[in-house]
Amino acid sequence: MTDRFLDGRIALVTGATSGIGLAVAEALGAAGAHVHINGLGSSGQIAAALAAVRMAGAPSASHHDADLRDPDAIRAMMAAVGSVDVLVNNAGIQHTASLAEMPDERWDALIAINLSACFHTMKAVLPGMAERGFGRVINIASVHGLVASVNKAPYVAAKHGLIGLTKVAALEMAAQGSRASGGVTANCVCPGWVETPLIEPQIAARAVDGDRDAGIRALLAEKQPSLRMTLPAEIASLVLWLCRREAHNLNGAALPVDGGWTAQ
Repeated sequence: MTDRFLDGRIALVTGATSGIGLAVAEALGAAGAHVHINGLGSSGQIAAALAAVRMAGAPSASHHDADLRDPDAIRAMMAAVGSVDVLVNNAGIQHTASLAEMPDERWDALIAINLSACFHTMKAVLPGMAERGFGRVINIASVHGLVASVNKAPYVAAKHGLIGLTKVAALEMAAQGSRASGGVTANCVCPGWVETPLIEPQIAARAVDGDRDAGIRALLAEKQPSLRMTLPAEIASLVLWLCRREAHNLNGAALPVDGGWTAQ
């Protein structure tokens, strides 16, 4: 049976109608948290996500449709959610093009969702966390917050910026709370390749005679030495551990889950 160490806590996870975000929301719910999710999707997809979070064990689950490009919409969402003990900024978008050919509007959207939205949610929750002596901000950055790749200028810039923003929050909150209360921490998780439905076409394109594992190895060969993808639930397990009281002194870190990508 899952340790319900988050009983009575309130969590908000953005980008949580599928993939990593949904896995995180389920894990937090299984640990006893009341879970708020934000994310895109059809009414059926949103209903299925909420049902999954409740089935995992969350005492309650609700969805907020705030457009994360809009600071006013974010502020309205944060007001509606109220106090937050665990904030997981997971929402993100991507667009690939060379820097010279990157459309201005795509730059603006990527920076808004992948970086500025995190600033607005963190600004809303940190004072309350400090007052209560417990809080966890966990930003799902990326291996691209630590290293660059071509044709991903706004994504790389946003994720590098997110790691810097997180370090500032960690320093500002470092002395809040105590070992007993759990303190207030801010950390980044930096995944490499994660096995989500969005990348299945890339795997299939590289599979030889239908060998999916061969397709994965071919896809990862250039950058991820393990040649294995991470599952969303494995990212969620790390996020959950960061929420434990014992993690009170793990603060300001950018934790790569990248099969050795950034060790090269």
